[in-house]
Amino acid sequence: MPQQLPVSTLAATTTSSPDPKKLTLIPLIFIIYFEVAGGPYGEEPAVKAAGPLFAILGFLIFPFIWSIPEALITAELSTAFPGNGGFVIWAERAFGPFWGSLMGTLKFLSGVINIAAFPVLCIDYLKRLIPALESGLPRYLSILGSTLGLSFLNYTGLTIVGYAAVALAVVSLLPFILMTLIALPKIRPHRWISLGQKGVKKDWNLFFNTLFWNLNFWDNVSTLAGEVDKPQKTYPKALFVAVIFTCLAYLFPLLAVTGSLSVNQSEWESGFMAIAAEMIAGKWLKIFLEVGAVLSAIGLYEAQLSSSAFQLLGMADIGSLPKFFGLRSKWFNTPWVGILLSTLISLGVSYMDFTDIISSANFLYSLSMLLEFASFIWLRRKLPTLKRPYRVPLRLPGLVLMCLIPSGFLIVIMAIATKTVYLVSGIMTVAGVGWYYLMKLCKSKKLFQFNIGGEEIGFEENDQEGDVTHL
Repeated sequence: MPQQLPVSTLAATTTSSPDPKKLTLIPLIFIIYFEVAGGPYGEEPAVKAAGPLFAILGFLIFPFIWSIPEALITAELSTAFPGNGGFVIWAERAFGPFWGSLMGTLKFLSGVINIAAFPVLCIDYLKRLIPALESGLPRYLSILGSTLGLSFLNYTGLTIVGYAAVALAVVSLLPFILMTLIALPKIRPHRWISLGQKGVKKDWNLFFNTLFWNLNFWDNVSTLAGEVDKPQKTYPKALFVAVIFTCLAYLFPLLAVTGSLSVNQSEWESGFMAIAAEMIAGKWLKIFLEVGAVLSAIGLYEAQLSSSAFQLLGMADIGSLPKFFGLRSKWFNTPWVGILLSTLISLGVSYMDFTDIISSANFLYSLSMLLEFASFIWLRRKLPTLKRPYRVPLRLPGLVLMCLIPSGFLIVIMAIATKTVYLVSGIMTVAGVGWYYLMKLCKSKKLFQFNIGGEEIGFEENDQEGDVTHL
């Protein structure tokens, strides 16, 4: 039986590029933070949709039914299969190459659609300082220029992105810390239990999509596992800290603003936090917060673009995509093909309505997460003796229950989607199925070069080392 290298070393051996400098714990924590949140920017529509009480309860409860289970699953599977393919490897190991490819398509498309939201969110804050960015050619050009500039920054290296994420998080959160402290004497707790304006119908579609968009994508960091120093130890620690840090970063400013201000529910549009900062402390804090929004958008864009680009590299490493998808820059060792493709697709959808952007990303992500939960459960059953450096401390029935609760929420998110979201997501899902068979045809006809792996390769576990062996 010929020996195949472990998944953990696959990325390093299937490309001729030099080994990258590894990410350590602190940069990884902040990359995870920007994968998921980047600060309270964007949480305002939850208040507009359902009022202060439901918004507070949402950001208080939702992490327990969604964020924590997703982070636990990511910690276990990333340490068991520490390759850049991330969730693609998990689905392929569980159910075979078709499902691995479909997982990759759904995750990649949801990721790049999500990326497109960040320049839009950034411009929504800046238009309060520069009214010309409200609409028309200035808005289009600003979105184009910011997208291309941020993609070039990502091209300069993942290590730079990691340390930049630390600085961006500190500076972008500082105005919220100041706003929360200044608001403390003005807080009236009875405002927290407000159900919103009388006669205003609650928009549950917007409410749940806002919660979901602000607190998901914990598993995106799994596609960087091949770039992390000692991932078996680093991932669980980083995810634990990032979950706590992210949830508190959302909750405290929300409590401060809803408790200290009495404003119409309709005013809670994206970007309202800047107006609230001016009402609480003055124009200086409004400007500071808007600058923070720009910096946060940079961090969000960089972290999530890195995950999408390295996902394509990982899929090339395991043979799901042609080898050229795994090409790295000679100067910066970054996956330039993945960065370029991700940028072009995100630009294509960046001029959609902001709500439609996050709703489409959420729908595709929901489909992929149902597959991810199923892969997690099936791998526990299929490979019980696989070495798992971190293991969720539950038996199979408990794991099923842990996954059923967020799965129910995913079904709700999908059920309340609009016709436009159904159409966009349906087309992209069908395209993902077609893409698998196109790649299968390319392999059979030898139209492109593929790494050894993928559909022709079977795997078996090595319960001592957790290696992958070629049957």
